[in-house]
Amino acid sequence: MVSCVCHHLVRFGHDARQRRHIRTTGLAALLAACLFAVPAQAGTLVILQSTTSTDNSGLYDYLLPHYAAISGTEVKVVAVGTGQALENARNCDGDIVIAHARDLELDFVSAGYGTERHDLMYNDFVILGPQQDPAGIAAARTVGEAMQAIRAGSAKFASRGDNSGTNRAERRLWTASGHTPDAGDSIWYLETGMGMGATLNFAVQAEAYTISDRATWLAFGNKAGHDILFEGDPNLFNQYGVIPVSPTRCPMIKHRAALDFRDWLVSPDGQTAIAAFQKHGSQLFFPNAAEAGPALVGHQGDIADRQPDTPSGMTISVN
Repeated sequence: MVSCVCHHLVRFGHDARQRRHIRTTGLAALLAACLFAVPAQAGTLVILQSTTSTDNSGLYDYLLPHYAAISGTEVKVVAVGTGQALENARNCDGDIVIAHARDLELDFVSAGYGTERHDLMYNDFVILGPQQDPAGIAAARTVGEAMQAIRAGSAKFASRGDNSGTNRAERRLWTASGHTPDAGDSIWYLETGMGMGATLNFAVQAEAYTISDRATWLAFGNKAGHDILFEGDPNLFNQYGVIPVSPTRCPMIKHRAALDFRDWLVSPDGQTAIAAFQKHGSQLFFPNAAEAGPALVGHQGDIADRQPDTPSGMTISVN
């Protein structure tokens, strides 16, 4: 079997049309090179509704050409916030979903829109801010203390405000810290309504704090005077799940091809490919489809070998 892997440099300023052109061009070359290794699914197109963080990090530009080469299936990514990705899938505008808001994912499956949910991989969230750290969050012992320090100092904070997985995690952290700000009455709390890459650009320009998944930050090219100021709290654990859309709800989807893609992602080969993806020498995602992924311990952002409080694997199934 021929295995072909393409690496593409992710550039946050490129428009969606150019990115689709780059991905399609790379896939065409890979399909030609692997012509005799393509199985019966050759020529199939699968629509993946996905969170923006996995796309912004460059993961799909790494994984999808490899999958196309061994399967003959092209996976087209629609990168939006998790809430919008699930809503698009409810409208039958996708065959499979990758998201990172467990409660929304379980609701999606329980309502019959997805067949089952599998844990796929994890990383962590980090709090970013100006290197001078006006709120002093680097001295915080917990993420709750960090959030309280930002609020107490009325330091500018950029929120995605888009019901994405990152936005929901941020709101959960604010609530746990004792106060949930609102853009209508907190002049320091700024909602962008944009994806992760665009929100990072805004935070850098506005000299504001923000919360990002670590993978997007590592791949981000406009760090300027911003840095990771708080990391490592177990509450910053960030789990991703994969869900095939239900053919009962959406009879016209490519369900068999979606299942094949899901099966590859959670297989040893797919999980190995996810683990191999790096930026600047750092692994961005940690596969955990087969076993529970570790939680975060310490204050340095290291991911230690400790079991999380939530179960993993196939979480829920609805026929």
